[in-house]
Amino acid sequence: MGVGQDPAAGAPEDSPEDSPEDGAPARGGTFEAFGDSAETRALLGRLPEVLGDCAARESALQRFRVIMDKYQQQPHLLDPHLEWMMNLLLEIVQDKTSPADLVHLAFKFLYIITKVRGYKTFLRLFPHEVADVQPVLDMFTNQNPKDHETWETRYMLLLWLSMTCLIPFDFTRLDGNLHTQPGQARMSITDRILQIAQSYLVVSDKARDAAAVLVSKFITRPDVKQKMADFLDWSLCTLARSSFQTIEGVITMDGMLQALAQIFKHGKRDDCLPYAATVLKCLDGCRIPDSNQTLLRKLRVKLVQRLGLTFLKPRVAKWRYQRGCRSLAANLQASTQSQREARTHVETPDSEEGYDVPEEVESVIEQLLVGLKDKDTVVRWSAAKGIGRVAGRLPQELADDVVGSVLDCFSFQETDNAWHGGCLALAELGRRGLLLPPRLPDVVPVILRALTYEEKRGACSVGDNVRDAACYVCWAFARAYEPQELKPFVAEISSMFIAGFPEYTRPMIDHLLTMKISHWDGVIRELSAKALHNLVQQAPEYSAAQVFPRLLSMTRSTDLHTRHGAVLTCAEVAHSLYRLAVQEDRPVADYLDETVVQGLKQIHQQLYDRQLYRGLGGELMRQAVCVLIENLSLSKMPFKGDAVIDGWQWLISDTLRNLHHVSSHSRQQIKEAAVSALAALCSEYYTEEPGKADSAGQEGLVEKYLAELRSPEEMTRCGFAMALGALPGFLLRGRLQQVLAGLRAVTLSSEDVSFAESRRDAVKAIARICQTVGVRAEGTPDEVVCKGNVSQIYGTLLDCLRDYTTDSRGDVGAWVREAAMTSLMDLTLLLGRDQPELIEAPTCQRVMCCLAQQASEKIDHFRAHAAHVFMTLLHSAGPAGPTVPHVPHRAELEQLFPRSEAAAVNWTAPSQAFPRITQLLGLPAYRYHVLLGLAVSVGGLTESTVRHSTQSLFVHMKGIQNDPQALESFGGTLLQVFEDNLLNDRVSVPLLKMLDQMLANGCFDVFTAEEDHPFCVKLLELCKAETSKSKDVQKLRSSIAVFCGMAQFPGGVRRKVLLQLLLLLCHPFPVIRKTTASQVYEMLLTYSGVVGADVLDEVMAVLSDTAWDLELLLVRGHRNRLCDLLGVPRPQLVPKPAVR
Repeated sequence: MGVGQDPAAGAPEDSPEDSPEDGAPARGGTFEAFGDSAETRALLGRLPEVLGDCAARESALQRFRVIMDKYQQQPHLLDPHLEWMMNLLLEIVQDKTSPADLVHLAFKFLYIITKVRGYKTFLRLFPHEVADVQPVLDMFTNQNPKDHETWETRYMLLLWLSMTCLIPFDFTRLDGNLHTQPGQARMSITDRILQIAQSYLVVSDKARDAAAVLVSKFITRPDVKQKMADFLDWSLCTLARSSFQTIEGVITMDGMLQALAQIFKHGKRDDCLPYAATVLKCLDGCRIPDSNQTLLRKLRVKLVQRLGLTFLKPRVAKWRYQRGCRSLAANLQASTQSQREARTHVETPDSEEGYDVPEEVESVIEQLLVGLKDKDTVVRWSAAKGIGRVAGRLPQELADDVVGSVLDCFSFQETDNAWHGGCLALAELGRRGLLLPPRLPDVVPVILRALTYEEKRGACSVGDNVRDAACYVCWAFARAYEPQELKPFVAEISSMFIAGFPEYTRPMIDHLLTMKISHWDGVIRELSAKALHNLVQQAPEYSAAQVFPRLLSMTRSTDLHTRHGAVLTCAEVAHSLYRLAVQEDRPVADYLDETVVQGLKQIHQQLYDRQLYRGLGGELMRQAVCVLIENLSLSKMPFKGDAVIDGWQWLISDTLRNLHHVSSHSRQQIKEAAVSALAALCSEYYTEEPGKADSAGQEGLVEKYLAELRSPEEMTRCGFAMALGALPGFLLRGRLQQVLAGLRAVTLSSEDVSFAESRRDAVKAIARICQTVGVRAEGTPDEVVCKGNVSQIYGTLLDCLRDYTTDSRGDVGAWVREAAMTSLMDLTLLLGRDQPELIEAPTCQRVMCCLAQQASEKIDHFRAHAAHVFMTLLHSAGPAGPTVPHVPHRAELEQLFPRSEAAAVNWTAPSQAFPRITQLLGLPAYRYHVLLGLAVSVGGLTESTVRHSTQSLFVHMKGIQNDPQALESFGGTLLQVFEDNLLNDRVSVPLLKMLDQMLANGCFDVFTAEEDHPFCVKLLELCKAETSKSKDVQKLRSSIAVFCGMAQFPGGVRRKVLLQLLLLLCHPFPVIRKTTASQVYEMLLTYSGVVGADVLDEVMAVLSDTAWDLELLLVRGHRNRLCDLLGVPRPQLVPKPAVR
């Protein structure tokens, strides 16, 4: 390789992070060139230096793997650089002064390159002159086949040796004088190579694969082919003696099969033909198809097809279909087609009609057909390719028989494996021009069945691989045949996938009705119904006349899946035809006649009479009929005042009332379907005129639903809370305060009832109701959101932001907080757009501060949601300016969080979130709430959250060290957070951990200049109050660390701190005593001056030499000695009051 292909000498080598080639794929995740040339050259050049350092050696190997792995999908980009990489490594290998370990390391790097680029490409670059044979052979003398650390060396040496076998000189000329001494003879090079190949064909590592390559290159040489018979005899004997039931046997058989397959692939037919029948017979006796080893079965199929090709003369069948352009796009261009010469198949007599096909070929084809039905895909794929290769050398009549045998795979008595293998074989035959156009009428129906193949097995189904393979057949046919050959079948094949063209619409509708709406998978049924919603508008008359009668009959089916899919589809098709009629300004009766309307109306009653709303099947039918109710209501069916409305209302209410009986995985979907149905039903059938309720139709509905909010079942509360939120405005008018009060009661958490999900749904319902009734500042509280109720609504939502309920599922209160944040955003934006004067300054400040607190807490998802709401309210603006008034520190916030960067920040990543949110600590209005949220994050458990939140907090503290006023203000806010959350373990325990980190990091070193600084006095008082009589080990351990950190403060605070620590040295819990002693010892090492120099050594000795987990009576004496040394009064035992 020329020097010009490498980086210029002296050019700066970019790091991986800085290199434009390395770091940025060109487009679509791909690279345009090998961009790591400089780093790779440096890595390879440093190998001698890193050899002695194990860590550096492993680091270099790992980095090289990372570089190479980036080009797994584009290995050709390495080609211009392979030669210099190999030369650098082979210099090490060929240098006789190189240590053995360095040689092995160089071969490891060579193997990594080979793994990415493939040995066939890399193999050609090995030196392969006469002078290279002996050195490579000599290297094998130092190899230990059982050394599993150096297998890459042996693998690469075998590949290198196989390349030297291509020299065009007789190997006997390299032997020289074989008789070195009288009576002694050394082995010839030919025998040495053969011995090496045979020995490595039975090893357990990858060198076995390279040995097979070596055999194929060596045995097929003209000067060595006389040894082929002996080698094949040894291989077949070894194969016959081996058993696939042992690991050793599997390894041996693998090596033999690889070698045989390679020999019959690369050897000349005339040399291999005399042995082919014997090999086939021996292979039949090995019973490999009975093995559960996939690789053995694959190699057997591979060898069988190579034997078949050996039996048949190499030739290109003149009868094969002459393909046109291989470009699919070109094949479909009609203009180009008209200009091309027609290339349809013309039957010509076979020029070798008398060609004798050996009888062994029949056995080969039979075994390949069996391979098409194998349980593993790789075996079936190999068999399919073998079928295509062998058929290409057969006379036309016999090849057609092969096609017929392949078509036999597509029987419903066969497994999905046979169908898959058959599709692969058809694709191979078509791709090679061996499937003639007259066979297409037989093949296309089979492919159509394969395109929809699916067999249910238990709770799942099989057939996706068959459908994929059938699509591959269609792709192969489109490339293989002229358009006029496929024209009669295009509509039939494409009707299952293309519905956008009129000629395909009806077949697509029929396919969905026949195959998909009764599918066992509920998702498929739902998607099919939605697909029909779109399709029927393309053929409305056909849908009204043909589709609906079929659907209505299917709703009475005894099969649950059919019934469910039919009801869903009725709903979607009816609504679709209604929308079409509205668009065309035609009466709905043009598409939905009276018979259809009556049929739709009777669906609910038929299901009710047959008791099909019960049990697990009832869950599906309830959901489907709720969808039907919604769509028929939206379609304005003429059912007003009809008894069916009462039936529908009963179903919705009964479903919501019994949600706790519904399986958990279906509950949310059924609840949403029922609530949507209720909203549509009420809007259409419970109004006398637009905006006015029909008192007869909905009498007592709101009161009934409010009563259900007091149900002892959580799911019932959830359902009716959402139902109240979905009611239209005319039903809420005059009852708004009553409804809001009922929902507010649901949001309250009590000690005996903790229904987080019902509180969440009630919060969502409140926001939805506010959107429904609208805003009018001077309105009445029973009608709209106004001055009289807005404060109460805000109070309810803000109170929900303090919901930190936990149960066995974790922080379930987070669901409530998330819903409250969303509801606050919706309500505030609503007020800001319509009546901004209703947003008072204290309310807006509380909203923004609570959101800032949530945005600084520890759960990534909820932190991101809070940040999104915060940024939305901050940046929301209309023509007149900001939508939300009275945002505290708006100007500073817009500088800290510019609108242009809002979308770019990933708030779920702690590394991006906390550096930004801690900037709010500099704004007095937000400091308290941000500190409250940070305390939970800094003192949390998640490593990334703790690290980034702590770092961000320390950055802020470093910035205010020279501002005494800011530091005093910060300290006062921190103490206020502590005092407000005393004995609240959710906050106080992580807060103690945060205080420990801050004291250890010197955040309050300024206060050490003053004795008994008020901050220190107050902090000690709060810590004592928090830990008094506590038995929480985690809290006590955290407090010990804080007490030790406070020992740096001089004055009376220090004496009181030491007293607290000495008290803990006699705590009832041994683990607390041991922890205290350990941390006090570390504290005395850290802070000088805490203890006088004259007693320091003795204090340290007592702390370190005492077994603090012994009995209290034994420990107390040592503790009292420490009290005397430290000048602290000995604690006195308080006698327990006598029990009378």
